Amino acid sequence: MLFALAPALATAEVVGQVGVDWVGNDIIIEAVSDPEVKGVTCHVTYFDRSIIDRLSKGNWFEDPSNNSIACRQTGPIEIGDIDLSEEGEEVFREGRSIIWKSLYVNRIYDKTNDTLIYLIHSRQVVDGSAKMAISTVPLFDQKVVWTKDKP
Repeated sequence: MLFALAPALATAEVVGQVGVDWVGNDIIIEAVSDPEVKGVTCHVTYFDRSIIDRLSKGNWFEDPSNNSIACRQTGPIEIGDIDLSEEGEEVFREGRSIIWKSLYVNRIYDKTNDTLIYLIHSRQVVDGSAKMAISTVPLFDQKVVWTKDKP
C-alpha cells in the first residue's frame, strides 16, 4: 500500500554514449522526462567506467560522482501535483554503485522567479558527495497549464 503513495519517478532513455579514452571509459547521456511536468526534458550525463579501468585501478563497484544536467522546454508545459516546498521532490534516481552511491535529480519550484530548478547530485552512504549541477526552466511569460491552481 505504501507504494501507491510514493511519487512516480522518471525513467531515463540513453540517447548518447561518447568514448573518452582507449580503455573504454564512456560518458553516457540520458533523456529524463519529468513525470509531473509535461513538456520538460532533462538531459543527464555521467561517467561510466570500463572493465579495464576497474581492474587496473580497483574500486570495482563504483563510478565517479561527476555528472551534469540541462533541462529545457520540449513541448507545451503542463504542471501536475508537484511539491512546492523548499526541498522540492525527487524526480529521478539511478544507482551508481552496488549499494553505496546513487545519482538523484530533484525538482524545486522557485515561486518568486516563477522558475523550475532541477538539481543533480550524488548521495553516498559514507562521505556524501558535494559534486552537483543545476538547470532551470523559466515559466515567466510562458503559457503554462497548472492542473491545480498556480501557487
